[in-house]
Amino acid sequence: MQSEHTEITHNATQQYVHWFRHSAPYINAHRGKTFVLMFGGEAVEHENFQHIIHDIALLHSLGIRLILVHGARPQINENLKEKGIQSPIHINRRVTTREALACVMNAVGSIRLQIEALLSMGLANSPMFGARIDVVSGNFVTAKPFGIRDGVDFQLTGEVRTIDTEAIQRHLDNYNIVVLGPTGYSTTGEVFNLLAEEVATKTAIHLKADKLIFLGNQQGLMDEFGQLRREITPHQLDQHILKYQDSNFEIALHLQNAKEASLKGVHRVHLLSYAYDGALIEELFTRDGHGTMITDAHYEEVRMANIGDVGGLINLLRPLEEEGILVYRSRDVWKMKSNNLR
Repeated sequence: MQSEHTEITHNATQQYVHWFRHSAPYINAHRGKTFVLMFGGEAVEHENFQHIIHDIALLHSLGIRLILVHGARPQINENLKEKGIQSPIHINRRVTTREALACVMNAVGSIRLQIEALLSMGLANSPMFGARIDVVSGNFVTAKPFGIRDGVDFQLTGEVRTIDTEAIQRHLDNYNIVVLGPTGYSTTGEVFNLLAEEVATKTAIHLKADKLIFLGNQQGLMDEFGQLRREITPHQLDQHILKYQDSNFEIALHLQNAKEASLKGVHRVHLLSYAYDGALIEELFTRDGHGTMITDAHYEEVRMANIGDVGGLINLLRPLEEEGILVYRSRDVWKMKSNNLR
């Protein structure tokens, strides 16, 4: 019985060592890169959010430059309900009255403080023990009124005008995590209620971020058979946006913004589940990932081999030759064959 337990422990250790070794290329590739990570108020309320925070701390410790953008829809709804304030939704945006704005600001401020508190954890028995993380937020987003649409005055609902990329870059250069909420400020000192998805997308575009990551309420984009789409191009998103427009507004919004970001210079956009423990780590440090990636640069494609591939092919086939699965070929044979690849 003891030997079986030892064998199981050994196998688990070997699997961990195997994964850790194979994650090294991803660790090296991501170091120094800028990621914008967006999650809604639903994610903040979910029991898995503390694990997300731990994974964010891990990404920070690996040298990834992080901007966190949070939403606050359920928290705003709860505040409005408690105050008995009506704030109608039109074309999927909240009409924000001056009375309702107080509820928005209360919810956004509360979530920001919660995120800062979680990122400050340092208990000896927690994954963040010894981590020193400085979190900054500020008036980085300048907004403008959304205006009157379809005869409806959206009042203090706004849209992004500009992003102060220089200030954000300075904080990232100082190894800080930047936190942005779904609010922006006008040049006259007014506060506007914004879509967190839009804030994340515009920030990623203006910063020329390497990745934009949406944590949503499902694993990623599903096809007509209910199977996960691991990869899709931005030009293929329109039919899926229409499909989800009425059934899952959050996914539709993520897809709309993913398309915009992809077409404006963000090379990798990821759709992940906030409810899945380890989704971020699995997506960023394993070959198959966890969710859906939107990109024009395909990871896998079939092409003719060229002369530059010969060294890699030899290394790839050597273990099979050593096991007797393939017949050993000398380098002279490879040189002869490589002439056909020129």
